[in-house]
This record gives sequence, structure tokens and C-alpha cells, in this order.
Amino acid sequence: MAIRRILGKNEEILRKKSKSVKIINGRTNLLIDDMLETLADAHGAGLAAPQVGVLRRVVIVDVGEGPIVMINPKLTYTNGEQETVEGCLSVPGEWGITRRPMSIKAEYTDRDGNLMEIEASEMMAKAICHEIDHLDGILFTDKVLRMVKESELVFEDDDEGDGEGGESSEDSGASEGKSSKGASGDESSEAENSEKPFEVGSGEAAEAGNSESSEN
Repeated sequence: MAIRRILGKNEEILRKKSKSVKIINGRTNLLIDDMLETLADAHGAGLAAPQVGVLRRVVIVDVGEGPIVMINPKLTYTNGEQETVEGCLSVPGEWGITRRPMSIKAEYTDRDGNLMEIEASEMMAKAICHEIDHLDGILFTDKVLRMVKESELVFEDDDEGDGEGGESSEDSGASEGKSSKGASGDESSEAENSEKPFEVGSGEAAEAGNSESSEN
């Protein structure tokens, strides 16, 4: 396991579409393990594979109840609207108000190859939508209604408050946190192992979709 470098907003790979994962093998699991460690180190609420330089449809979401690994996630239902403050590990120090669905349903494959469905609302719904956007080359800044200054935010550890308004840190962004440092995110450098791969698209595994771009 290793902490990988989180790419910044101006890096071209973040604007490319990711390829579906067709086989879950040792390289896939190494990527997931590294993403888990990277996300924990950055204290974020979510991380997508393109943010560490790998164009594969893999995301992790953790809004405080433990990380959920989602392979080939796709939204199957959305309802309502919410306007909240959002940030991103690839856009450190910047926040903006976005409009996201209030509730969603999504299908994905877990790392064991099982097809899963999740229902989510509020913060979790926002985080999942944010991370799926990354897989299609979309940043939250593309959808922002207006940017928010740091002075407008109120964080949970400000016990007395400063009267400036804004959102608490719990709701301040789908992937907000400190940028992390570490190894390169090039999946080509990952070692293969002898684990039996799961084929995505057969048995209980999710159907693999098509993608336009190649892996960096």
C-alpha cells in the first residue's frame, strides 16, 4: 500500500473519461488499497481513480461511516435537489455552492465482484455524484453556482462560531481535504499477483460499460 499523489485541477487526465473495469485482479486491488490509504491521509470524503492518475472507473466514498469501494458505479435514480457547499481534493482551498440530487440510487460492483445497489441522500448522495463526475472528466467547479470564500465557512471545531454563516465542515465538500504526497498514480507500475481475478460482467458482477479514453 502507498499514498499516491493527488492530481491538481489543471492536469489533463482529470478531463478524460475513465474506462470500465472488466476484470478485478491484483492490480485493481492494489489500486483500491492505495486509494484507501491516500483518502485516509488526505482526510477527504471521497476519491476517484483519475485523481491519482488512473483512468479506471473506481471510486471510494467515506462520509464518516466507513469507506465504500465502488467499481463501475452508475446512477439509476435521482430525486429532488440540494444546494450545498462542495470542495475537492484536486481543487484544494476552493469551495463553491453546487446543485445536486437530494437522493439517489446507484449500482456498482464491490471489490469481490458482487453487484451492489445503494440508496443515499444528502451528503452521501452528493459525494457519490461528485465522484462519478470525476470518472467522466467533470470537476465540481464545472457545476458551481457560485464560489465561496473560506471566511464564509463555519467549521465544526469553531465552538463559539464567528457569525459569518456558511456550512459546517461536515457538509463542506464531497472530496475536500488536504492534498497528499506520495508515489506516482501510474497503474502500469503496479505489480501483478497470483490472485484469481473476478470478471466484471459475469455471474454476480456488474456489467462493464464503454469508455472513450485510454489509461494514462
